[in-house]
Amino acid sequence: MKKPRIPDNEAARVLALRKLQLLDTQSEERFDRITRTAKRLFDVDTCLVSLVDSDRQWFKSRQGLDATETPREISFCGHAILEQQILVVEDATQDPRFFDNPLVTGDPGIRFYAGVPLHSPDGYHVGTLCLIHGEPRTCSAEDEASLQDLAGLVEDQMQLSSDAIVDKLTEVVNRQSFELIAEQVLLVCRRTQSSAILFYFDLDDFKQVNDDFGHSAGDRLLHQFGKILRSCFRDSDLVARVGGDEFAVLLTGEKLDADSALARLESAAALARVGKQTKLQWSVGSVQFDPLRHRSLADLVAEADARMYEDKRVRKLEQKKRDSDEE
Repeated sequence: MKKPRIPDNEAARVLALRKLQLLDTQSEERFDRITRTAKRLFDVDTCLVSLVDSDRQWFKSRQGLDATETPREISFCGHAILEQQILVVEDATQDPRFFDNPLVTGDPGIRFYAGVPLHSPDGYHVGTLCLIHGEPRTCSAEDEASLQDLAGLVEDQMQLSSDAIVDKLTEVVNRQSFELIAEQVLLVCRRTQSSAILFYFDLDDFKQVNDDFGHSAGDRLLHQFGKILRSCFRDSDLVARVGGDEFAVLLTGEKLDADSALARLESAAALARVGKQTKLQWSVGSVQFDPLRHRSLADLVAEADARMYEDKRVRKLEQKKRDSDEE
């Protein structure tokens, strides 16, 4: 087994890592969302955000692995941070650096590894976003580019505090972070030919709620809707508040079922308690991502927004007819 070399700038590198104040902190959704997405899109056993400390690699986010850290001297990521680009090991049993590594000969039985170095704001390699699989695999140029895109997203999050990406009232991702994350996810979907669906929601009669019952009632409505969205969609789906009373959910992966997702949402809303004076109802537009038609996230959002307004128009007509029938 070949131990990873210690870089010449090790003292400054470790200092840059410590300045991020991420080591030994709790897991965070903003990182877990990226590793879940990568694990699913690349169909691998494990995906990690690994931070390489002075004597260990510690996992800020991990999917498919129980361990929270391993010694640096046996780590693949210790080698990856020495690279300028991605490190790909297609079959660790055939690689002289890793064939007798305990992570190869024992649990978790690593065969395939691909790791992209993560840069601190001042340019030091502090860790990796990496994929691990128990069978040998190849890694195409498109796969490498997609993984590098997601690593860039991890780097963006490393520079932000959690308060900067989450809408405090609804506890979902805010608009700025949604646009940042969704753009990268769609790039990966485009390269890997993966499916995606965007839902765009607008709460009905929200202004009237604020006017009639006050902004505290409106805030309760927004908070409850954010809570329901988080409970009805998967952990790997990107849920965001993108406007005053507008929300978006981006689903990725195989076998996406928009109708079932909306049915779960309707059932949960029927049981929700948001106050005697207010009722939780919405209009929604959904669009399947088409890389030929949607050249950007803005194109996808514009189409979903248009469909949402059409849904709102139809709902108003139906309500007007019901009111007329009751008279």
